[in-house]
Amino acid sequence: MDYIRRNLFSRLDRYIMRKFLGTYFFSIVLIISIAVVFDFSEHSDKFTTNHAPLRAIVLDYYANFVPYFANLFSPLFVFIAVIFFTSKLAGNSEIIAMLASGLSFKRLMRPYFISAALIAVLNYYLGSFVIPQGTVIRQNFETQYKNNKKITSATNVQLQVGKGVIAYIQQYDDNIKTGYGFSLDKFEKKKLVSHMTASVIRYDTISESRFHWRAQNYKIRTLKGLREEIKTGVELDTTIMMEPMDLVFSKGQQETFTSPELRQYISKQQERGSQNVVQYEVEYHKRIAMSFASFILTVIGASLSSRKRKGGMGLYLGIGLALSFAYILLQTISATFAINAGTPAMLAEWIPNILYVFIAYFCWRQAPN
Repeated sequence: MDYIRRNLFSRLDRYIMRKFLGTYFFSIVLIISIAVVFDFSEHSDKFTTNHAPLRAIVLDYYANFVPYFANLFSPLFVFIAVIFFTSKLAGNSEIIAMLASGLSFKRLMRPYFISAALIAVLNYYLGSFVIPQGTVIRQNFETQYKNNKKITSATNVQLQVGKGVIAYIQQYDDNIKTGYGFSLDKFEKKKLVSHMTASVIRYDTISESRFHWRAQNYKIRTLKGLREEIKTGVELDTTIMMEPMDLVFSKGQQETFTSPELRQYISKQQERGSQNVVQYEVEYHKRIAMSFASFILTVIGASLSSRKRKGGMGLYLGIGLALSFAYILLQTISATFAINAGTPAMLAEWIPNILYVFIAYFCWRQAPN
């Protein structure tokens, strides 16, 4: 008898997981297909005007557009999937039959959690490793064919490139990887010991090593007590612990980094004392927080829609959509506060999850048992 019950529950798990994952991916295909149609209708004139080739539109733009937005709105798709198929099960009295057979609601949620875990792992892997690479291709396409101008220059850039070493560039052009009005100051025990200037500094893009720069028309002043040594020259190969990506910050640049690259970049910028890392911290923590959101929204969706009620699933689908959009809105507001108001990035990204945990607990308590 125990074997039969275990086997029955095993089949039940597979049945619910098939319904859950099938509805989830079907909703993604349906909604993203509509989004693609609207996006193409909106930008087709720009594609035509800028002579975008069909291959680039399909492979460079939409092949990366689809996974980016599917992953971005994954919590919405999870909620829709759970509400939709659970309401249908409840409407067909299948959940009543499951609970009447002695199955607890807690046990019923096991296949839901397994499915949510699979979705969470998939979302995190895509968002942290796969989609950033595609985002680079998509943004390059948008720059070339949608007139989304990319920031390629910077002025008055100052950053710490080492312990007690401060670099300054008056003007930098990322197109040719060249800076003008360069200076490099080295301090020891808060005293200036070396001052280097160069009219032009150029990043060596063909060098096998990183951080390789060529300085032109340079002057190096070395201070030794009351003595001063001056060295001048036409060109100097030097190693400076900075790269072009440290000098120019483009909109959406944080989305092009994988999570390990984000973590490394944030650590490097914090060591330099840079304040322009909040959006990178927000992006890093958002990827983790959104993965956990799958579990929270699954509990809310299943708890709301597991009762059989008159009127069908329309009310609960509406509530589910409202809660999903509220979650996305709250996440956006929290990120904005982190960037503009100084709220810690980790706290800002986890505020929606923390709030929705209480909503999930309340819904769980109201679920049928």
